[in-house]
Amino acid sequence: MPFASHSQAVVIGLNAAIVAMLDGGPHVLAVRHVVPDPAKGVRPERDGLPFGPFEPFEHRTLEAGLRSWVKNQTGLDMGYVEQLYTFGDRGRHEVKPGEGPRVVSVGYLALVRAQGAATAPDAAWRDWYAYFPWEDWRTARPAAIDEAILPRLKAWAAQGGAAREARWDRARLCFGFDGLPWDEEKTLERYELLYEAGLVAEARIDGREFAPSSQAVVELGVPMIFDHRRILATAIGRLRGKLKYRPVVFELMPPEFTLLELQRTVEAISGAQVHKQNFRRLVESAGLVEGTGRMSAQAKGRPAEKFRFRREVLRERPAPGVKLTVARGGRR
Repeated sequence: MPFASHSQAVVIGLNAAIVAMLDGGPHVLAVRHVVPDPAKGVRPERDGLPFGPFEPFEHRTLEAGLRSWVKNQTGLDMGYVEQLYTFGDRGRHEVKPGEGPRVVSVGYLALVRAQGAATAPDAAWRDWYAYFPWEDWRTARPAAIDEAILPRLKAWAAQGGAAREARWDRARLCFGFDGLPWDEEKTLERYELLYEAGLVAEARIDGREFAPSSQAVVELGVPMIFDHRRILATAIGRLRGKLKYRPVVFELMPPEFTLLELQRTVEAISGAQVHKQNFRRLVESAGLVEGTGRMSAQAKGRPAEKFRFRREVLRERPAPGVKLTVARGGRR
């Protein structure tokens, strides 16, 4: 078999969704990119995930390559790193025939403890709910669902012809319409549905227009370059699912913390409220934490005991995660 020509070559890129808890919420490290727009004659900036090439002669493994250039570019020492998925759709880097190699990216989820401001040029920590405002149910059902998403998905389903019923069933399952439950792990499915319906900016950039005359175009979340918001949605869904069977939340916690701080972190990641007493009973009975005997300094109220992650649990049980008991009606 002959070797591929340069125009058929493939370059392996490494994308990282690097997550930290800052100001009580999950943040992702974003880098600003200038994106040429010849049609409008402007060069707008958009957020993207940190990414770089895999160098086969320099990097022993894909993960080693990821850690190397993230450290060089941002100064961050990543702790927990997990490979998510390989993203190779044609056109994901807007390369036209004859312009160069096709880019196939390997996406990663990385968890770090809060380390202050990003050190990379044009990089900053961004609240991940700025990109997915419909995912944050901590205080109430997001207004964007009923005000913007529901009517537009109904219009999209109505235009589906023979696929009308299948389209609406998909919307119901993803967004919990018609009384169906909300599944916090379906982050990627919801984003892909909005993309397919042409309701996010990336879809319009890619030429998937959907703007019925009765519906004005709205901006649903901050757009990202290429398919980086899809990669981030994959990371969020993976982390939310992982919470339930692996103690990954402790990768985001300081060495010592109160049970309320742990609860708030779990809620922030899952985008849902949990029952306070049930959560504390579960965490303590599961042997996930142990008391330090030290108390926190509280500005208000009584001091609370500080705890730490009990690492012995990793040898005691195969799936020591945090099972969520969601409280939809308010904090308890």
